Amino acid sequence: MSLRTASRFARRELRGGLRGFRIFLACLALGVAAIAGVGSVRSAIEAGLEGQGAILLGGEAEARFTYRFANEAEKAWLASVADKVSEITDFRSMAVIERDGQTERALTQIKSVDDAYPLTGTVTLSPEMPLEQALAGDSAVMAPALADRLGLKPGDTFRLGTKAYTLSAILTVEPDGAGDGFGLGPRTLLRTAALDGSGLLQPGTLFETKYRLTLPPGTDLDALKDTAEDRFRDTGLRWRDSRNGAPGISRFVDRLGAFLVLVGLSGLAVGGVGVSAAVRAYLAQKTSVIATLRTLGASRATIFQTYFLQVGALSLLGIAIGLALGALVPIAFSALISASLPVPAVFALYPKPLFEAAVYGILTALLFTLWPLARTEDVRAATLFRDALDSARLLPAWRYVGMTLVLLAALVGTAVLFSGNTRLTLGIAGGILGALVLLMLAAVLIRLAARHSARLARGRPVLRWALGAIGGPREAAVSVVLSLGLGLSVLAAVGQIDGNLRSAISRDLPEVAPSYFFVDIQKDQIDGFLSRLNDDPEVSKVDHAPMLRGVVTQINGRPATEVAGGHWVVRGDRGITYSAKPDGRTTVVAGEWWPENYAGPPQVSFAAEEAEEIGLKLGDTVTVNILGRDITATITSFREVDFSTAGIGFVMTMNPAALQAAPHTFIATVYAAPEAEARILRELANAYPNITAIRVRDAIDRVSELLEGIASATRWGAAATLLTGFLVLIGAAAAGEQARTYEAAVLKTLGASRARILRSFALRAGLLGAGAGTVAIGAGILGGWAVSHFVMETDFAVMWSSAFGIVIGGVVATLLAGLGFAWSPLAARPARVLRARE
Repeated sequence: MSLRTASRFARRELRGGLRGFRIFLACLALGVAAIAGVGSVRSAIEAGLEGQGAILLGGEAEARFTYRFANEAEKAWLASVADKVSEITDFRSMAVIERDGQTERALTQIKSVDDAYPLTGTVTLSPEMPLEQALAGDSAVMAPALADRLGLKPGDTFRLGTKAYTLSAILTVEPDGAGDGFGLGPRTLLRTAALDGSGLLQPGTLFETKYRLTLPPGTDLDALKDTAEDRFRDTGLRWRDSRNGAPGISRFVDRLGAFLVLVGLSGLAVGGVGVSAAVRAYLAQKTSVIATLRTLGASRATIFQTYFLQVGALSLLGIAIGLALGALVPIAFSALISASLPVPAVFALYPKPLFEAAVYGILTALLFTLWPLARTEDVRAATLFRDALDSARLLPAWRYVGMTLVLLAALVGTAVLFSGNTRLTLGIAGGILGALVLLMLAAVLIRLAARHSARLARGRPVLRWALGAIGGPREAAVSVVLSLGLGLSVLAAVGQIDGNLRSAISRDLPEVAPSYFFVDIQKDQIDGFLSRLNDDPEVSKVDHAPMLRGVVTQINGRPATEVAGGHWVVRGDRGITYSAKPDGRTTVVAGEWWPENYAGPPQVSFAAEEAEEIGLKLGDTVTVNILGRDITATITSFREVDFSTAGIGFVMTMNPAALQAAPHTFIATVYAAPEAEARILRELANAYPNITAIRVRDAIDRVSELLEGIASATRWGAAATLLTGFLVLIGAAAAGEQARTYEAAVLKTLGASRARILRSFALRAGLLGAGAGTVAIGAGILGGWAVSHFVMETDFAVMWSSAFGIVIGGVVATLLAGLGFAWSPLAARPARVLRARE
């Protein structure tokens, strides 16, 4: 009976329209839209990757080998299961041109192909011509960035290794480019046969071969994968198919999407603060209605259900608006979004992200409206006519406290389930909750400080009025500090993370990083190479090491992926070296190094941090496939490896007897004065044309481009959170307009001028903004440190310029919101306002 009556009352209340709930709807809709939009874009990318997986991969399946071509048995099996096979090699080298007596060089990622390439998709060239014609003889095509850097146009010649080639066209579309993964240099494409005589593909050279396959219709991809891995488990073959044509991009999209959804949750939390404030303000306006209902015999349950149903209906409306925006905006801007993506995307209506956003919205609405609704039960009818909600006790009945905790746990659990990253989700959820608690305490302290400071502001009426209003019971200090503070905290954390990444690249790198990486140094070249550099006074340091690459296939006799899961050490091939004794950069932290002349069973020294992450201990065995041969080594020591210096670092170092006989090359890092870098590169490249030089600064710049993409995405997410916070500010200012009107009327009656009253309003807004911004600095710095330390594992330093910008932004935001609703109170006539309050 009570629910039936409450439903009738709720319908009648809703006839009054949306007055008082516009900010409520905007906050909820914006938070839901952000989450739905991010999810829709991620689903569009996933659909694009799945639908064009064969094009991205370059075939329906691929077998990959490191340092070698497939042997005859492997080639025969691949031909037996495929309709067509295409062989591709992929490696780095230097493109060289001679012009006016000057030599210019640029790093390039070379792809050499056979006549069958491409099996899927179409290569587009400028000027247009068939690929067969463009790659005829010793011709090649280049990516526009590389041709522009070297000033080449079709018909010009350039050199790779010791051989000259003719640029026949510019490579504008490489259909399988995204599936090839991260490359340090722009693409050069040519025939594998044209590499004969270049000196680039020699024993031990760092290269990969990929065998792309088109398969008979109806082929069972799972069964084929199992057969390939079982048949060639010990040869180092790595298999993938069109269902995951670009795994690196898929992982990137998943992680970035999960992170952005969690940033969206921050926005939803800010919106929740606004929702709670809007409900509380609405109920305060309904005091007389609630009092009348209680006087006529309405029970507490009836009143609670009445407004719960009303708020619930409006919440569903806000969620529906958010879902519509989140679904339709990506479709509307699909052309713009697709142009900025490196992979195909299929934009459509995807139910899964919309369902997830709806669940987030429902839980958030319940979580943030339950508390103010529940407090109406504790207010007696006799006091409802006198600021009942302000006089009610702080905590509602314990059953509502318990329900709030259950909803909070459900929201966090849902985020963990949907994001798929428990650690990141729990960390961000804990950060949001901690920031809310910190901001709540700060709001209480600001009110107390203002209340006590008002007495000290005698003789300065403008300041005293502002402080008195902040400390008064009607001032929305809590809403302002919570909403603006949380939005600024997210923005501050993003600013600290972004600033530290940029700082690590632009400030710290020159002190620790080498000038160049040199790879593919042959055994008969290493002595001459070192001799040239050691005699150069402008070279401060040279490190070198033998270099092989292998795939970790087993740990303690079990498949490596079963033991280590998706750890990066077992995902793909890894660099491996050998050494008779520890060098100056090696610190053994556990176990013992092998004797200098040791010739027994293979032993390996493993990187300590990675070993701990995988769960390795001394005495465990690791099987590594190198050039098709399995080498099983016992872990006899752990050592520290610092990969952050951009110097030489290997996860695994073996005893020389285990690897020395295998074909391999050397790598070297050269630390030199910046003004000598060009000369050193020129002399070494002239002496050893086959050697590839990777300028560390260029490599870092390439990584910086990727980081900038991540930073831009997170900044947009933080901006959406801040926009939600600003909407809450507007709601708080609108809710307090009546109180400020009465305040202005009283002050005018006592002789205050409009200018003084306006300055008081502005000072009040500025103080609240400064308080929210100051607290946001602390929360943002703490959040930025946590992400930098635990997620990115980088050093952290406070970016004070960004921090002070947050405070200024907080002051400006509150001033805009506060002053926007100050003109009406200033224009009100005191007599009319005071007469209405009698």
